[in-house]
Amino acid sequence: MRTSLSRSSRTQLSAALPIALAMLLGSAPALAAPPAKAADAKPRSMQEIIDASAPSDWRRIEPSNTLVMDLDAGRIVIELAPNLAPEHVANIRTLAREGYWNGTSINRSQDNFVVQWGDPAEDEAKRKPLGSAKAKLPAEFERVRPKGASFDVLPDRDGWAPQVGFVDGFPAGRDPATGTTWLAHCYGMVGAGRDIAADSSNGTELYVVTGQSPRQLDRNITTVGRVVHGIEHLSTMPRGTGPLGFYEKPEQRTPIRTVRLGSELPETERMALEAMRTDTAAFTELVESRRNRRDDFYKRPAGHIDLCNVPLPVRVADAKTKGAK
Repeated sequence: MRTSLSRSSRTQLSAALPIALAMLLGSAPALAAPPAKAADAKPRSMQEIIDASAPSDWRRIEPSNTLVMDLDAGRIVIELAPNLAPEHVANIRTLAREGYWNGTSINRSQDNFVVQWGDPAEDEAKRKPLGSAKAKLPAEFERVRPKGASFDVLPDRDGWAPQVGFVDGFPAGRDPATGTTWLAHCYGMVGAGRDIAADSSNGTELYVVTGQSPRQLDRNITTVGRVVHGIEHLSTMPRGTGPLGFYEKPEQRTPIRTVRLGSELPETERMALEAMRTDTAAFTELVESRRNRRDDFYKRPAGHIDLCNVPLPVRVADAKTKGAK
């Protein structure tokens, strides 16, 4: 079984990227300027910013770009990242379309790390057939200048990348000298498990980060998207007692009813989800509201925010905005 680490060796991968000062290398669009306020105006809270946001501050999450996983406990929706991992996302779409994960299970829950699902069979000969999906894919740890993707830069330095910010609504790192961009292992991000070989993932074994962000995995595993709804159904899974949090007995695993593409659900079952755009003044104000907390509880603003601590709000669209993009 492929794992987000290596199942065969039971060791965790680690890598450290150079520390560099963000926004001093190369050029990239910074977050949009927040609206001007009177000097004595009290900064708005994150919820106040969201409540006052305009429809144009949000983007529709396309059903065709989502995986919908149904468990007995509820529904999980994953937004895919085809711009950063095109071959993996294409394979994942094929697997979902052909029902690969239907009837499989969640096989691992490692404390402060990840939850993982797929075919639990250890013997390759007993594993589910891939159907039309590809058995082998290239490693897609990073991409050079993803086509059509803008990079909205955060103002603070990062310990794992020369620049950090957001690409297509996903947290990401970037080398501005080369344009090389990669998705970051923040809470809720979804990756494709692999063995030791870099190109040993095919998208059948997926995991979600449910602990403190393991950024050492950035640029070491292909990251394919993030959970935008229902993360609580995964993060509260009972922890596995085996090595790396694998469940030792079949009855400990959580059955997966179905995993489908959002666009293949009946219209009445689809969730109309919207994510806040990261290139707006509202989002810039939201970042600052978390970067320098000025509500009554906080006595000393931090003056810094980590990439993985930036909220990325998602909401169910109301009747007025369901048709908007």
